[in-house]
Amino acid sequence: MRAAVITVSSSRAAGGERDESGERLSELARRIGAETVERDLVADQQGSIEQRLRHWADVERCELILTTGGTGFAPSDVTPEATRAVIEREAPGISHAMRDASREHTRHWMLARGLAGLRGSSLIINFPGSPASIAQAGDAIAEAIPHALALLGGDGDRSGHQ
Repeated sequence: MRAAVITVSSSRAAGGERDESGERLSELARRIGAETVERDLVADQQGSIEQRLRHWADVERCELILTTGGTGFAPSDVTPEATRAVIEREAPGISHAMRDASREHTRHWMLARGLAGLRGSSLIINFPGSPASIAQAGDAIAEAIPHALALLGGDGDRSGHQ
């Protein structure tokens, strides 16, 4: 499985700050079986985010695309809008599980706007920008992702048993 990690952050794209969130997502991708993890960094601009999502799904053919950042309420937080513009089908259970996992850790859990969805044979998942939230959300969905990718690729037992 090939995975791409996209960090959405204007300040990190400008240089200078360490991308800890991208590092955490890369670790998650490897933990669930990604052989190759590509990294990308993009500013908080909807068109740029859409372009990078299309690139990793359509050109590079990554089965898994994980984003971090841009999922809050700030005017510059447009990752969900960019994702919605490029996906063909939503996978709402994944984003619900991620929000539910953060419920016990923060009283602001319901402010997360991340999406998950499918584009061709790629699964795109928006994670929050916080490294701690990435760990919590990742733990909640890690077991389901390989099965989801097997189904998306036409493999696997459709009953949900492995």
